[in-house]
Amino acid sequence: MAGDEVSEGNDVHPPARPQLRRRLGVFDSVMIGLGSMIGAGIFAALGPAASAAGGALLVGLAVAAVIAYCNADSSARLAALYPQSGGTYVYGRERLGPFFGYIAGWGFVVGKTASCAAMALTVGAYAWPGRAHVVAVVAVAAITAVNYLGVQKSALVTRGIVFAVLAVLAVVVVVCLTASDTGFDGLAITSGHGVAGVLQAAGLLFFAFAGYARIATLGEEVKDPARTISRAIPIALAITLVVYLCVAIAVLNALGADALAAATDPLAQAVAAVGFGALESAVRVAAVIAALGSLLALILGVSRTTFAMARDGHLPRLLGAVHPRFAVPYRAELAVGAVVAILAATADLRGVIGFSSFAVLVYYLIANASAWTLSAKPWPRLVAVVGAAGCLVLAAFLPRASVISGVIVLGVGAVIYGIRSSRRT
Repeated sequence: MAGDEVSEGNDVHPPARPQLRRRLGVFDSVMIGLGSMIGAGIFAALGPAASAAGGALLVGLAVAAVIAYCNADSSARLAALYPQSGGTYVYGRERLGPFFGYIAGWGFVVGKTASCAAMALTVGAYAWPGRAHVVAVVAVAAITAVNYLGVQKSALVTRGIVFAVLAVLAVVVVVCLTASDTGFDGLAITSGHGVAGVLQAAGLLFFAFAGYARIATLGEEVKDPARTISRAIPIALAITLVVYLCVAIAVLNALGADALAAATDPLAQAVAAVGFGALESAVRVAAVIAALGSLLALILGVSRTTFAMARDGHLPRLLGAVHPRFAVPYRAELAVGAVVAILAATADLRGVIGFSSFAVLVYYLIANASAWTLSAKPWPRLVAVVGAAGCLVLAAFLPRASVISGVIVLGVGAVIYGIRSSRRT
């Protein structure tokens, strides 16, 4: 009820509600989605996924892609109807009620804040392994400054990053697939992995696909949202799937499943293993660039959801301010940057990835439930049901520590919501 009261007040007094400018077209929106996904997937999730599924890594990739498609379809339909900053925070609130919108927003903010830390630590691990945490904090500060200057500048930087990384990945694929002596061992599910391992790999790889949400969270900053968002999300997802599939096959071809599972820098090791060690430095530079691009888009999305929740009173309202010159939610961006910097200075990479996966899967569970209410037609509802069921299954098969920590943090958010609601009542 509290959320409804805020919404009604905003309708009566629209000038009191800060608004963002619509500047992004389909191309820039796709670039932001690609920048979010490709950096995380290729350089942070392939190794752990191979460790979980062995030679069945590609099966896990297919499962993750199906669920990601269902989530993308649900998100695109919802975003076209509700072109506002906040993504599923807005959809859950409008379709299911204020509590579900709040939980979605809370899960997104805490989960994607962890993702930001993971990407920052990836930058540090590739750029300067001995000082990974220091480099990570510097990277967060730099990206926060770029976002502060405006979303168009963020989109331009992301575009350049995506093109540079795709060029290097294309070289890696060609080199690894044309090698004559390879270690590829097929798709057989080796002993100790099984179905549970494949599902865990799918959950880890879903973390890599989840970047298309950045497009939906920018709903107030895209031109013609119904057309732009509905096109940008599936295009970004399709391109990412093709890239993931090609790179995964190429790296498996070069290293084999066991070596891939043990590698912390699998793409660099892959080019070295097939006799192209001179490319290793270029691959490491590309890893840093990709992780920076992902960090750029992630902080952009988290700050917009934080802005939307603050504007509705679920987070401190001072975070709901828009900069008079740059037209960005600058206080939300600075607050998110500060929290990410603290995590990057103290957190463990694998731990934040697992926690983020759980929170993001809950976020998309609510997105699919919201999309289910949009239409009584069989196909859209089937897509929403498959997406919701997939999110539940993948979340259940994540590492136990990730599930426990995720339940605790979401529970804390629910308690906070209950306390605030009771006070308002």
